[in-house]
Amino acid sequence: MPEFATRSVTENRLAAVSQLLSSGTIVHARRMMKALHPSEIASLLESVPMEQRLLLWDMVDPKIEGDVLTRLGDEVRASLVRTMDLNEIIAATESLDLDDMADFIQSLPERLTERTLNGMDQQNRVRLESVLQYPEDCAGGLMDTNTVTVRADVELDVVLRYLRLKGELPDHFDSLYVVNRFGRYRGVLTLNKLLTHDPDFQVVDVMIADFEAIPAETKASEVARLFEDHDLISAPVVDDQGMLLGRITVDDIVDIIREEGEQSVMNMAGLSQEDDIFSSPVRSARKRAFWLGLNLMTAFLASWVIGHFEAALEKIVALAILMSIVPSMGGIAGSQTLTLVIRGQATGQVGIANTRWLLSKELLVGLFNGILWALVVAGIVFWWFGDYQIGIIIGAALIINLLAAALVGVIIPFVLRKLGVDPAIAGGVLLTTITDVTGVVAFLGMATLFLLH
Repeated sequence: MPEFATRSVTENRLAAVSQLLSSGTIVHARRMMKALHPSEIASLLESVPMEQRLLLWDMVDPKIEGDVLTRLGDEVRASLVRTMDLNEIIAATESLDLDDMADFIQSLPERLTERTLNGMDQQNRVRLESVLQYPEDCAGGLMDTNTVTVRADVELDVVLRYLRLKGELPDHFDSLYVVNRFGRYRGVLTLNKLLTHDPDFQVVDVMIADFEAIPAETKASEVARLFEDHDLISAPVVDDQGMLLGRITVDDIVDIIREEGEQSVMNMAGLSQEDDIFSSPVRSARKRAFWLGLNLMTAFLASWVIGHFEAALEKIVALAILMSIVPSMGGIAGSQTLTLVIRGQATGQVGIANTRWLLSKELLVGLFNGILWALVVAGIVFWWFGDYQIGIIIGAALIINLLAAALVGVIIPFVLRKLGVDPAIAGGVLLTTITDVTGVVAFLGMATLFLLH
């Protein structure tokens, strides 16, 4: 039975290896590396600078190099692949499942992909090319072609004897797939039904005929949702003609869910989960510069708008003191709405059909919160400055900006998706710009209109 290390135990092991490297005790570090699981080795490789990373990579058992590489982010993997020759790359793929092999091959530079494929044996190359014809973010790109199939007209006893003769079964094996003589998918025979029914029964008597297969073009996020909704361990994948192509297993789905969660967080900052945290300062600076520049442009836009109310700010100092409150409240409220809508789109809960209802609801939320906090802020301003007019103006501006924040928080994700842009990456910048400008114009505009005229 495998031993599973807790997070704290894993962290202690990784810390110990790092300490051994720092002290120059290479022999002990090599011994400890052999005790680590491939995922722990991958985590360690991603946790050290390049110089130590290359030392550790030399200590990895060649038999598990492929497994380790598939668990690394693209940028870290690429840095290690550049140190390997073609024979080492081909050897690293030999121990991989087909779906992991496909992911690895697709991450290689173009000049290496064809050479690696040509270096494989005929059987592996044919199986791999059947997966590579599909994008990696769909069911066809995730599937493993290693399946066990049976015909509907055979007895369960024959199936049992067939499995015993086969000897070795695929990982995460819980079902056999029933096909006709042309390879067209017909249903699923679960191990539970195979083992608990009379051996004289035929497969057609106990198979699940209404178990729907997943079309190869189905997006990975939708596949993950199907596994979650139906508590699946594995599922068959078919082409447009219903021919069985392969299967997807729950370990692939766990990877998808983890990657999507990490990517959502990183996208909010305009980064990628594949970025190497220990890459060179120049490389990291270049990747982050675009979003900093975009943010600078929006800041100048807000400053330009404020400049149009210079006269009001010079005459009434309280306006300058209070000016940041309205944009700040709008930004927070808008971010809440934006996050909910993006999440709803990702889970399939939000679409064109219910957008109008969602927009009405968020506008009401903005109105309720706007009135509540307008009263609070107006009271504080009157107590602070003794001017009820400024209190009324900032309260009204707050209501306007929270309504605007609700509106753009719902609309921005739909507009960006229509344009083919990930809302998680660009949504926050757009929303901040709009709520900042709206807040400033509403507050200083009304102040100029009612206090200076």
